[in-house]
Amino acid sequence: MTDAIDVPGSPGVPESPGLPGAGRLAGKVCVVTGAASGIGRAVAERFAGEGASVVATDLDADGLRRLAAALPAAVTTVVGDVSRDGDARRMIGAAVERHGRIDVLVANAGVLPLMEITEADAEAWDHVMAVDGRGMFLTCKYAIEAMAGPGGAGGAIVCVSSISGEAGQRGQAVYGPAKFVASGLTKHLAVEWADRGIRVNAVAPGTITTERVRRLRDEPGGPEYLAAVERRHPMGRLGAPAEVAAAVLFLASDDASFITGAVLPVDGGYLAQ
Repeated sequence: MTDAIDVPGSPGVPESPGLPGAGRLAGKVCVVTGAASGIGRAVAERFAGEGASVVATDLDADGLRRLAAALPAAVTTVVGDVSRDGDARRMIGAAVERHGRIDVLVANAGVLPLMEITEADAEAWDHVMAVDGRGMFLTCKYAIEAMAGPGGAGGAIVCVSSISGEAGQRGQAVYGPAKFVASGLTKHLAVEWADRGIRVNAVAPGTITTERVRRLRDEPGGPEYLAAVERRHPMGRLGAPAEVAAAVLFLASDDASFITGAVLPVDGGYLAQ
């Protein structure tokens, strides 16, 4: 269902690092998938604080309601599964129906299983590829159709890839290949649509302290795993969702007007090694 929620929000959004200045997305209509938590929620919060009209989508209806209540401006929420064609179409359609267009898509929705190939099965592979791969393809497809179609004026797409989509890692036999899809789709779409005024870029976060990562601290072997991961990042710490949101904001904004096809690491130096 498409649920438009207008709520008098809190007086502000959490402070986020990044380039200074408010209103960098003023007047822009922005769809953020996977917005109920983690990086997606941080992006929705940052975009709202920068003046965007936000359409937030996720499978988690309760999480979307909490997001809507916390934002400083009205938000349109769409509950759905990006891997389902009809749901992905409705997510983009909600922006067009309510605001007449879409200017920015942040294709963020994804799942992150940690398993080696001997632990994985075909069902796990299909699920991750459906959400992280097919879901990104579908939301990009419908966003581009709206941006390039009658009444469209181009726009910007930011896909959320990963360091696992740029380099190999242990325990990423299922998740990592799906993020290679994200990085590859970004480059191909950037070339395909540059002459129609549509920029397509990606961010490649390192390990970020999302809800999923924080839960590892309470799982067997989790604290040791996280300590080892921190050591692999030259900055010696994990990233915050707000730090990724700041990079997404830059790529979505007019400040990145001559940037397309880029995959920007937000990884504390991980990929520079």
